[in-house]
Amino acid sequence: MSKLPNSQAEEYVNNVKLELARRLRDTLYNEITFSGNYKSCCVGIVDAVNSTNIAAKLVNGELCRYYSIFLNAMAVIAREFGAVVVKNVGDSLLYYFPQTFDGHNKSALKNTLECSLAMIESHLLINEKMREENLPSINYRVSADYGNVMIAKPLNTSNDDIFGSTVNLCAKINSKAVPNSTVIGGDMHQIVKNFDGYDFNLMTSYSSGLKLEYPIYTVIRNKSRQ
Repeated sequence: MSKLPNSQAEEYVNNVKLELARRLRDTLYNEITFSGNYKSCCVGIVDAVNSTNIAAKLVNGELCRYYSIFLNAMAVIAREFGAVVVKNVGDSLLYYFPQTFDGHNKSALKNTLECSLAMIESHLLINEKMREENLPSINYRVSADYGNVMIAKPLNTSNDDIFGSTVNLCAKINSKAVPNSTVIGGDMHQIVKNFDGYDFNLMTSYSSGLKLEYPIYTVIRNKSRQ
């Protein structure tokens, strides 16, 4: 293929840039539609621990089964407790609980706690399945918090997506949890701290540098429920 003269090459590049700019303008407000309204609800994230190093040792077929077992199990549990599964990002799953929008539905709020605990309590069962498939065991953390989220509807899919500081904070506090345990943020703790059947213990705090340190609590069943 012959090389274009400099003037023609520059014209070609400029035309590509103009076409790209046109397409961006046309789709800028169409790919994802935002409602423009924030709603408060419970958000949850379950994230595998050290899965990058484990995945590096697996071939493609093994890798698919490894993530499929873990993510599908978590999705089934989340939906069982009324959550809407938003998406998986690598080795984590994001979900939210639409019935907690008003912050006063005690049954729905308890379901968020039960969902997190059920995920942790399924650890042995999931790893039994991993062993059956000759796959490495998996460890994970679960986090949940309550606050404002913006719900968006991406183009060409019926699944909702959620955005906002609550989602970001839920992801941040997840890394503070001990593997195979669950934590909640301070805002969620304020609305569930008097629920019977659970022990909430201040574990640590998270500082974004923009606000006061944000408390993080562990969640376990108390002796009356065990």
